[in-house]
Amino acid sequence: MSPIELAILVSRVESICREMGVVLRQAAFSPNIKDRLDFSCALFDTSGELFSQAAHIPVHLGSMAYAMRDIVTGVDWQDGDILALNDPFLGGTHLPDVTLVSPLFIDGELLGFVANRAHHANIGASSPGSMPISTTLEEEGLIIPPTLLVKAGQVVVEEMEKLGGLKGADVSGDFAAQMSANRVGVDRLSKLVNKMGVGRFLDGIDEINAYGERLAKAALKSIPKGRYRFSDLMDDDGCGTENVEIRVTIDIEDNRIKVDFDGTSTQVKGNINCPLSVAAAAVFYCFRCLLPENTPACAGVFRFIDLRAPVGSLVNATRPAATAAGNVETSMRIVDVVLGALAIAIPRVIPAASQGTMNNVAMGSHESSQPWDYYETIAGGSGASYRTAGASAVQSHMTNTLNTPIESLEMHYPLRIRSYSIRRGSGGKGRFQGGDGLVREFEFLEPAEVTLITERRRHAPWGLEGGDPGKTGRNSLDGETLPAKCHINVERGQVLRVETPGGGGFGYLGSE
Repeated sequence: MSPIELAILVSRVESICREMGVVLRQAAFSPNIKDRLDFSCALFDTSGELFSQAAHIPVHLGSMAYAMRDIVTGVDWQDGDILALNDPFLGGTHLPDVTLVSPLFIDGELLGFVANRAHHANIGASSPGSMPISTTLEEEGLIIPPTLLVKAGQVVVEEMEKLGGLKGADVSGDFAAQMSANRVGVDRLSKLVNKMGVGRFLDGIDEINAYGERLAKAALKSIPKGRYRFSDLMDDDGCGTENVEIRVTIDIEDNRIKVDFDGTSTQVKGNINCPLSVAAAAVFYCFRCLLPENTPACAGVFRFIDLRAPVGSLVNATRPAATAAGNVETSMRIVDVVLGALAIAIPRVIPAASQGTMNNVAMGSHESSQPWDYYETIAGGSGASYRTAGASAVQSHMTNTLNTPIESLEMHYPLRIRSYSIRRGSGGKGRFQGGDGLVREFEFLEPAEVTLITERRRHAPWGLEGGDPGKTGRNSLDGETLPAKCHINVERGQVLRVETPGGGGFGYLGSE
């Protein structure tokens, strides 16, 4: 296959992923998917190795790339199957993220898989928004091990009925949208295979991965050989454990990079634990950021990375550890420690720390005449770099979602947004200043329950080369400070205020 033909194939398979995402967004019911775009789509070969993805959510895609081999192994696949899962210890991330996988068959031969992962604001947890302050996985909602919802084109009624226990039109509509996205992916991919021929298509997948591996190895030769260490602290686990450490050692060797989380805290009572697939997603993301922009999103890009984390640690937790916040908060801190180590290896290439949290807000009511569930992550400041100031009011690193537009939020839920603004001066000072965070105020128009799972309320995002850290975030209800992680009941007229962290600054102020 010539370089031009390879480039065309890369574009074609990426376009299939993007089209799957368009279908999922347009068909979804919940603002969480159709407005915030909290979903991802990807393509895999017969062994479960990634060969294409759209530029969706890094924590979704990296974890699927790491875990899909185990997911697809052992299933007696048939044409027309749709498999669902969300179990963090069997290939998922946290329970709200539900993955649907469909096989591609051509003339009876299995040639690959299409998959999408989407965040459901209602996955059956007792607290609205399905992001509880939990201590076990079972408290976090419906656990779906790898399960066929559709077998050989026929709906498996008893399994669909289990999902039917998740009440609400948004839930059933979102699952239907995910199924539609996979069907479109299978259709488009089958047409591509029929046009290319099976042999040429399979050879093309191998060439995509080989090309990605070559680009990755060439680009990462710029990192000096050596051992680099960094550590950082998470504020708390929401259940009494504070200053939870994540520690990493990175060994740069000839054509290999070893990433070891030895020394990281053991898994905790609260829900900031994460499975190894989430840790892998964060590590993959950090190294992917160092590669050329045209590098294809494929398994070959990550073949040179050896990942190790002690079993039972915060970043390689074991059942029945609670994981709701591990996917969203711990993944962000893993990025910070990996980038912190790389900043020692390649100074002036790595930026200062970004806000380091997704600022999770889950709310709703299961008791009102019209039960509702809502979930949102709120943007903040990104870290400054050697060449430029950090961006303000943006999602960074492991999330790539949009905000929920005020008009959509107020149309769907009994809420009013009192203010939505940039938190001026929250970025760390320096030769280049860190980006500023946000302020978002929610006024409740009826009683509700609220869960906050946030970070960087105690430990600030670090600066580099003399730059100041960004300001820590703050949560409050009617002016009274709230814990970083809490579950509260609110009354009509009360106002929740979330002030998100700024990014770290870079360089001494006034230096050249």
